[in-house]
Amino acid sequence: MNFSSWPELLVVDVEGNGTNPPDLVEVAALPVRDGQPDTSTAGAWLTRPRRPVTPVAAGIHGLTNERLANKPGWEEIADQVHGLLGTSWICAHNAHVDYKVLAAHLPQWQPAGVLDTLRLARATYRGLPKYSLDALIEQVQPDLAHAPAQRHRATYDAYATAQLLIAMAAHYDTWDQLVAAAVPPGLPGAPEPAKDPTLW
Repeated sequence: MNFSSWPELLVVDVEGNGTNPPDLVEVAALPVRDGQPDTSTAGAWLTRPRRPVTPVAAGIHGLTNERLANKPGWEEIADQVHGLLGTSWICAHNAHVDYKVLAAHLPQWQPAGVLDTLRLARATYRGLPKYSLDALIEQVQPDLAHAPAQRHRATYDAYATAQLLIAMAAHYDTWDQLVAAAVPPGLPGAPEPAKDPTLW
């Protein structure tokens, strides 16, 4: 894979407060450049949700209401997040979730495309019993020595997802092949279905 052929791409991960629909409590956006995660230009934000964090959610990511009490509200950081994301491609694990939540919080935002490492892993590593982020980390053994924070925090999960994306990209010759395997139907960047020449 020639990484220089890649468009601008950021691996994203979000954590929520546990409500439905969720309020954001953490967002991470990590650029991938020249086949490496670029932590020097990454963005990470903690934000105080409008509704309290549920005990279940706090138990997963450790972001309690007390810890978030003095963080800015979403409206205070939305422009910063939008500014970093721009119109770049994004990548996430089970990308429908992250894309849907980000789009709900940033109604003017539209990425060029959305790669899903869950979909990509199913195409790349056929026959695995599980395709969760933990299962793929165990399968691929990416270098996470420099991953920030810990599992289930947005910064860590974005870094891990970036390393998995880079590892799986090695199985594809071109960006277009990667897109064909990794973009879920109906999300931005999905290849156009081939048209039947017999139809008007």
